[in-house]
Amino acid sequence: MTERSVDRPVDAPPLVHRGPAAQGLPRHVAIIMDGNRRWAKAQGRDELDGHTAGTEALRGVITRAAELGIEHLTVYAFSRENWGRDDREVNQLFALLAQTIERETATLVSNSIAVDFLGRLQELPADAAQRIQRACDATAAGRSMRLHVAFNYGGRTELVDAVRAIVRSRVEPEQVDEETISGALYTREIPDPDLLIRTGGEERLSNFLLWQTAYTELVTWPGLWPDFSGADLESAMRAYAARTRRFGR
Repeated sequence: MTERSVDRPVDAPPLVHRGPAAQGLPRHVAIIMDGNRRWAKAQGRDELDGHTAGTEALRGVITRAAELGIEHLTVYAFSRENWGRDDREVNQLFALLAQTIERETATLVSNSIAVDFLGRLQELPADAAQRIQRACDATAAGRSMRLHVAFNYGGRTELVDAVRAIVRSRVEPEQVDEETISGALYTREIPDPDLLIRTGGEERLSNFLLWQTAYTELVTWPGLWPDFSGADLESAMRAYAARTRRFGR
């Protein structure tokens, strides 16, 4: 009996089906860095100490990621929900960001790592936004890895901004497809994450890269972010490599 051909929707299959499924080494790793405050509390220390320790952990992970050949590393540093924390902590986070950017820019340049920021930078204090832009400009020529820092970021906010951009472009409704939306996101020039790591023992996305993680492999790590190391990154990558990605095929 001859099988009858199937009439498929004109926009199927989705973008993720194009090309071979990525196996082995992830091209793009995203990390939700969770647990700084719990780490500080467990040690009887100030919350800022937890955030400072978190930046030290990030330095080691960035170095190891570049050594392992990861092309893109995206880290969730400050969500738009974090504005709900008290003034002291928010101000400390901005100050820590400024200090870290100034301290690390030269190292990023020497290691050929380009950095950019995902989020509504226009909502940040002018000084912080200017420091961020200087770091992006200084590292723009980096080719070994791209570091994407999600700061003042929210997945739903990103989708709102994308819809606004599409409406402003006057695209006809029938012409809007996955490519249109992907091309309007903050991450329009970045491949979707292959692997998402969340520390702190939690198992949720927390409004992070909601569109982009539709087919991302998830690995949760029970420890707190300041204790996460390059070796733990390698362990998560081994877990990723052991999986078979079919993207719904």
